[in-house]
Amino acid sequence: MSLVLVTGASGGLGLATATALADAGHDVVLHARDASRVTDKSFLSRMRDVVYADLADLDEIVGLARQANRIGRFDAVIHNAGVLNGPEVFAVNIVCPYVLTVLMTPPERSIVLSSSMHMSGSTDLDAVDFSRPGNRSRPYEDSKLYVTAFALALAGRRTDSLAHAVDPGWVPTRMGGRAAPDSLEEGHRTQEWLATADESEISPRSGGYWYHRRPRQPHPAARSAQFQRELMDKLEAHTGFALTAGTV
Repeated sequence: MSLVLVTGASGGLGLATATALADAGHDVVLHARDASRVTDKSFLSRMRDVVYADLADLDEIVGLARQANRIGRFDAVIHNAGVLNGPEVFAVNIVCPYVLTVLMTPPERSIVLSSSMHMSGSTDLDAVDFSRPGNRSRPYEDSKLYVTAFALALAGRRTDSLAHAVDPGWVPTRMGGRAAPDSLEEGHRTQEWLATADESEISPRSGGYWYHRRPRQPHPAARSAQFQRELMDKLEAHTGFALTAGTV
């Protein structure tokens, strides 16, 4: 039985992930922006706990990390929360996973949600302003490239734990739309497996980019040590928090 935090789990892929993990007997901590986001309260009794925070607000991300640390050390954190457009894209899609990773007691496994659209992300970090994603022509694509590179960088920096990025596919959620062609079930199966499977079943053990439980090659920049280093430096400068090796 694993203790798992799932961010952005009041609906869509996050809720599907959280409920599937709970049905499998795991202790799940569900995150939502606020109580009003949880329109169906019936599933809350199946959760170990529920935590609230606006992930577009740095102070609330810090508060979420504190809430999580009070619960205990997690076996896995699934960074599911995501925003498709608007001024919150960078804050939610990349700054939040970074800050939670820095401030939480390091979990045994970290899984971030990427997207095939990360392949169109810009590799020009010189002009990145994490507080102003609207200045970018493709902020969502950029954010998914960054979070993919972050996961692979984390795999290299915290070798005692596991870190992976997952492309869930284009699935029929509120974000994906009803016409999305991919399976909602397949869209959450990979991150559940990476969070709870025996390590011997996962290859590569860490630093993978996955689609439907199969490893794929990400954008070359995501594996570039220089790109990863520049990204981490940018995130540290923006947030004031530095990522350490994180062993416990």
